[in-house]
Amino acid sequence: MNTYKYENIYVGLSHSFQVRVDQKEQDSFSNITGDVNPLHRDVAFAKKKGYEDCVVFGMLTASYYSTLAGVYLPGENSLIHGVDAKFLKPVFVGDTLTVEGKVSEKNDTYKLLIIKASIRNQDGEKVSRATIRVGVLE
Repeated sequence: MNTYKYENIYVGLSHSFQVRVDQKEQDSFSNITGDVNPLHRDVAFAKKKGYEDCVVFGMLTASYYSTLAGVYLPGENSLIHGVDAKFLKPVFVGDTLTVEGKVSEKNDTYKLLIIKASIRNQDGEKVSRATIRVGVLE
């Protein structure tokens, strides 16, 4: 886990990590949230809707933006103020995702970072993009 202080962060600082989405995460997300939409749980239903398999919950995919801020950029001193996420392509169980973010702005008055982030699948396709507003705690 990174421990960046605000003064050590600069515009252009970036981090990335990879994660493989597995069925356990998909099931856990459904159990935690109560979302039982068949698009995420029933292969026949998902195929009927034109997908190759059950689609991973978009908010599960977006939750990796929390990992980006809370572990990597800035790490333990982070407090997320907001995430504006867009979902561009479906994610499926078994996909390996690369989550990356780069500091695009700093607000010295509020010790706030603007991080431009994206998630790509194992084929290099961008499946999500986001703007993350993160405070850096003292």
